[in-house]
Amino acid sequence: MRQITAQMVEQMDQNDELASFKKEFYTKDDSIYLDGNSLGLLSKRAEQSLLDVLNDWKEHGIDGWMGGKYPWFTLSEKLAEKLSLLVGAKEKEVIVTGSTTVNLHQMVATFFEPQEGRTKILADELTFPSDIYGLQSQLKLKGLNPDTDLIQVGSKNGLTLDEQDIIDKMTEDVALILLPSVLYRSGQLLDIERLTREAHKRNIPIGFDLCHSIGAIPHELSNWGVDFAFWCNYKYVNAGPGGVGGLYVNTKHFTKTPGLSGWFGSKKETQFDMDHHFDAENSAGGYQIGTPHMLSTAPLIGSLSIFEEAKIDRIRTKSLKLTSLLMDLLNQEIENEFTIVNPLDDTRRGGHVALMHNDAARICKALKQNGIVPDFRAPNIIRLAPVALYNSFQDVFEAVKILSKIMKNREYEKFENKREVIA
Repeated sequence: MRQITAQMVEQMDQNDELASFKKEFYTKDDSIYLDGNSLGLLSKRAEQSLLDVLNDWKEHGIDGWMGGKYPWFTLSEKLAEKLSLLVGAKEKEVIVTGSTTVNLHQMVATFFEPQEGRTKILADELTFPSDIYGLQSQLKLKGLNPDTDLIQVGSKNGLTLDEQDIIDKMTEDVALILLPSVLYRSGQLLDIERLTREAHKRNIPIGFDLCHSIGAIPHELSNWGVDFAFWCNYKYVNAGPGGVGGLYVNTKHFTKTPGLSGWFGSKKETQFDMDHHFDAENSAGGYQIGTPHMLSTAPLIGSLSIFEEAKIDRIRTKSLKLTSLLMDLLNQEIENEFTIVNPLDDTRRGGHVALMHNDAARICKALKQNGIVPDFRAPNIIRLAPVALYNSFQDVFEAVKILSKIMKNREYEKFENKREVIA
């Protein structure tokens, strides 16, 4: 492999079609932020749209629901039109609502319909813990035993999954499948299309947690026939800490009664009739539960306008170039120090690079002291996520130079190899 030079990296930035978007975000001159897969940075547009919604509250009071710059009553649906482009869905198949785990509960309560001989939920042992907590709760609510009715597909190496192992577990007693699109530690991108096809061959509904893929990777949920999906919007979509999430329901399921019914899932024209008969919207909007959180939704207005302009396919192309450069520089500058555990194949890699090292926790502390913001995942993984909208190729080049210095001088040894409360 040829030597990567500063001049080559400079040329990559000069050829970057998305370079102009960096100025849209609040970045720091003395820091390189590589933690967008955990919390995305604030954009100036997201800040302004939040201020706009605050102003509508100030100026209009309750009339903000139907008046003002962004009428609140239909804002979730308006934003869903833009969000649908990121997941490859029809507009009515998406709604902005809830949080990851609340939306998981809504989807599982709706799609998990155990019958005699078919009572199990299929998941995996590497997924984010909150998904497992939610599945355990749903099984208990149905009078089932999570110890026997929750199947978690194992990993051969503790880092990645083999799709064939998942397919082999799609047995006749499985009533529902829930998997991540991208594994949060290793960054492995699962083959959603293949897994959906195999699940449907066996008449098993299947859904995906898109938290670590939305905003970084294009999806084709409608074309693939995925039954449902849910996600947060505060990672790659940059909607702010605790920002309102989203969910997708395939059109063929619009006639299903939501497992968790709430008044904001009612048809808009009759919602304020206050009838005790629930008349759900014939769309993903019918799966809303409570009144939208306007101040947590507002940043999405600005954020999604950036995605409209940048285009998710271009974002994915740059993301892959950034992570490829990062891995190439690691191999060039810090050979044999780390094990790269994310897939090397572009078609199987999400938006971050995952490095395994026994001193991962204190290396992350040393990086932060040197102006690099990484992410640690127990027990020994450093996640580095150069984000296409606000990271440059020069950012990656500088970050690896600093990491190389830390490792050569063993600067990390002055820190305790233990995570902080927030990793």
